[in-house]
Amino acid sequence: MEKTNDQGSHAPAQPAAAETPAFLINGKRVIRIVTTLFLVAILLVFPIYYQDYYFDIPKVKYQFYYISVIAMFAGVTATALSMMIVDLAHCRGRYTAAFFDRFSLKKIGRTLTAPDVALICFLAVAAMSTVLSDYVFEAFWGNEGRFSGLFLLLLYGVSFLVISRLSDFRNWYLELFLVSSVLVCAFGITDYFNLNLLHFKDHIDPRQYSIFMSFMGNINTYTAYLSLMLGVSGLLFASDRGRARCIWHYFCLVLAFFAMITGQSDNAYLALLALFAALPFYMFKSRTGIRRYAVVLASFFTVVQLVGGIGRAMPGQVLEIQGIFSVLANSKSLAYLPAALWAVAGFLYAQAYLRNKKGEDPGVWPRRVWGIVFAAGVLTLLFVLFDANIAGNGQRYGALRNYVVIDDEWGTHRGYIWRLAIRNYREFTPVQKLIGYGPDTFGILTVKNNYSEMARRYGETFDSAHNEYLQYFVTIGPLGLAAYLGLLISSAVRMVRRGAGNPYVIAALFAMLCYGAQAVVNINLPIVTPVMWTLMMVGLSGCRGKDGHT
Repeated sequence: MEKTNDQGSHAPAQPAAAETPAFLINGKRVIRIVTTLFLVAILLVFPIYYQDYYFDIPKVKYQFYYISVIAMFAGVTATALSMMIVDLAHCRGRYTAAFFDRFSLKKIGRTLTAPDVALICFLAVAAMSTVLSDYVFEAFWGNEGRFSGLFLLLLYGVSFLVISRLSDFRNWYLELFLVSSVLVCAFGITDYFNLNLLHFKDHIDPRQYSIFMSFMGNINTYTAYLSLMLGVSGLLFASDRGRARCIWHYFCLVLAFFAMITGQSDNAYLALLALFAALPFYMFKSRTGIRRYAVVLASFFTVVQLVGGIGRAMPGQVLEIQGIFSVLANSKSLAYLPAALWAVAGFLYAQAYLRNKKGEDPGVWPRRVWGIVFAAGVLTLLFVLFDANIAGNGQRYGALRNYVVIDDEWGTHRGYIWRLAIRNYREFTPVQKLIGYGPDTFGILTVKNNYSEMARRYGETFDSAHNEYLQYFVTIGPLGLAAYLGLLISSAVRMVRRGAGNPYVIAALFAMLCYGAQAVVNINLPIVTPVMWTLMMVGLSGCRGKDGHT
């Protein structure tokens, strides 16, 4: 709470910090305990929680999350009401009045941050989309989809506002997340070796063994979770100064590499590309960062070769690796790349030893050069996509043709699903074209309009766009998607501007980045998405109080 500087204001002035009564101090302490328990539950327990193995994972994770949010909100609300009652009884309500005065029209601009405004807009559009939907009940609960209806979005909003504003930022929150992630990875890797240690696969069809892994269920969901681990561990390894933490975060990073490759889902490539593309902008500020980036690349390609070697040495005993990782592991031109990268890393470290670590600042040119490389890479990718799809020259890309030519079969029918989504959107009413068909109603829409076509072509129905952004575009409209992107972008900007001094804040940002990249070809589920939102909240809590916002 802060003193008012408005001379003519009738709002009660806040006493000095030294005069803060005990009930406020104790109340804030209770709220922080409640929020800490919530963060421990979501970042440590939630990822490894299960009941009936793979048969009810989405429902069980969803229930765990909404119970956790409701319990936290109840605890915070009860504590706040108790503080208000004591304030009214002993301080004539001056602290309560000062609190609500911050939300007056005159001061609301200084109270709400850009992410707050984007979140409110996102939830408002989702609420309108629900109310005006032809399927209000289904849009609210998401019971005909993946439990991602308005109710879950409201839970994200409540937890976002509470955690980003009332919790204390602690570095160890992200360490807890990594501990849980190590368990997720370890169990997933044992699935690669067909060990079935926890008997998750005892009662499923053996033909489905390769598509379910770890505590997450489907391999796409599994690697979506790993993208969060990848972002956190990669950034922390890049910034570590202590030897013990450096070893720990390097271990987490290498484990994430191994788990992603053996996870067999191609959405992992987008997360990896995002990490490798973004890290230099952070790491190339120092020569140590440049050296560690060489280590990161060398480690990744070493793991690729290692997994390829294991597959060739143990055929039938491990899951068969397919997709881009198979191409990388079996490429003769890349066989010597790990050795070359380790040689570069060794040279850089030898150079640092001879220099006795003097002159750690390399200047701005490494980041500028990387910026040019990054821009060239983006332009090259755009040209390849144009050449392969518009110009019709897909055959020239050989083994990569299946990845650059986006037709109906692309990405396990994702090309078809995306085309279907756009076709249905074009038939929307003018209002629906603004606010969508209703949260998590994509399956209702496609079954209603396209059931016969889907059944005839593929013998199945599609209840998700398999692209988080296209999913929001169709279900809550371009207004909802714009608000969601505004939330992500404004949160990222805030973390960069206000939390750059703390690598753990930036680690939360990199988790968002890696998740956001793979979301282009994946589903938002209450299995992984709540963890992404929670990491975003934690990152923003580390920025609080650095620009006048409390």
